[in-house]
Amino acid sequence: MPRIRISNSRVGSIVPPTPKDGKPIHVLYRDNLLQGFGLRVLSTGSMAYFVEKRVNGKNTRVTIGRHGQITPEQARKQAQNMLGEMTFGKNPIAEKRKLAIKSATLGDAYREYLLTRKELKPNTLHDYKRCIEGALGDWLKKPLTEISKDMVEQRHRKLGKNSPARANNTMRVLRALFNYAMEKYEDEHGNPTVPVNPVNRLSKNRAWYDIKRRQTLLTPTQLKPWFEATMLLNQETTRDYLHFLLFTGLRRSEATQLTWDDVNFDEGTFLIPDTKNKVPHRLPMSDFLRELLERRHLQAEKIWVFPSPVAKGPLTEPRTALERVTKTTGIEFTLHDLRRTFITIAKVWISPPTPSSDF
Repeated sequence: MPRIRISNSRVGSIVPPTPKDGKPIHVLYRDNLLQGFGLRVLSTGSMAYFVEKRVNGKNTRVTIGRHGQITPEQARKQAQNMLGEMTFGKNPIAEKRKLAIKSATLGDAYREYLLTRKELKPNTLHDYKRCIEGALGDWLKKPLTEISKDMVEQRHRKLGKNSPARANNTMRVLRALFNYAMEKYEDEHGNPTVPVNPVNRLSKNRAWYDIKRRQTLLTPTQLKPWFEATMLLNQETTRDYLHFLLFTGLRRSEATQLTWDDVNFDEGTFLIPDTKNKVPHRLPMSDFLRELLERRHLQAEKIWVFPSPVAKGPLTEPRTALERVTKTTGIEFTLHDLRRTFITIAKVWISPPTPSSDF
């Protein structure tokens, strides 16, 4: 390792090393006046000042800064301070890591959580974005340790004025991020730097909003007018999609993601590869579904069974079609109502009521 007097003129005359076998290399230059102070020169031409010293029995090298961003004189002064601290057992790398962990923000935890949870579905990611980037966007740069129980309680109450359901959902996502951070960020002794989850106050104070689950569905008297109204829709793909949901009970995303590779006409089945419980599920075709799918397959030009008529990719939620059916019939419904309708009718057929003794 060459020894030089690290100065502005000397550093400016250094020629970067030639790459070896096409791969970049580096050379370390030690200062001949201040022991432990040096310069790292890469074959790319980049240069960075460093200090190096044994701390608690381990050789520790820490980058001070890049040449050009700081001068040799500034780097030398910084090196003297750092070497003094290292003499008393203070490890700058550990201290820097500790500071970074302690100052981890909600945005940091959010990004790392999404990188860790690779299996999250697009709908879930969209929901997380609404909750964290939308409802809590002004907290993203706040350190986790500065988000208090009072702040959580007040924000939950504020969100609840417009939408109790969204307020609850936002805080559930926030609770998940804090639970993740409590395991992710630790000090050198393995203790969490985020000691408490402030969202837990909502449970202890019973502050969660009581949300009754939607139970609406198409009644027997609504089925005929609803079906007749869907037949009046101009967009055939949308019409078939609504019928497919009603006659299968699938979730809307399970149907929109269906491809022709998932459909087996020889076996009379179709496969749902990505279900909510992550277990592929194969279902049989009824006569109605076979006719629907065969008709669609004759005119298929894309991989999707229900492709978007206006963009690449599968069909998205057809809000306009739902509004037209509602306007024609007066029946307000959601796509999930079609699933509930199928499940309700299926239960009756599978487990019919016991006849009365007076029947």
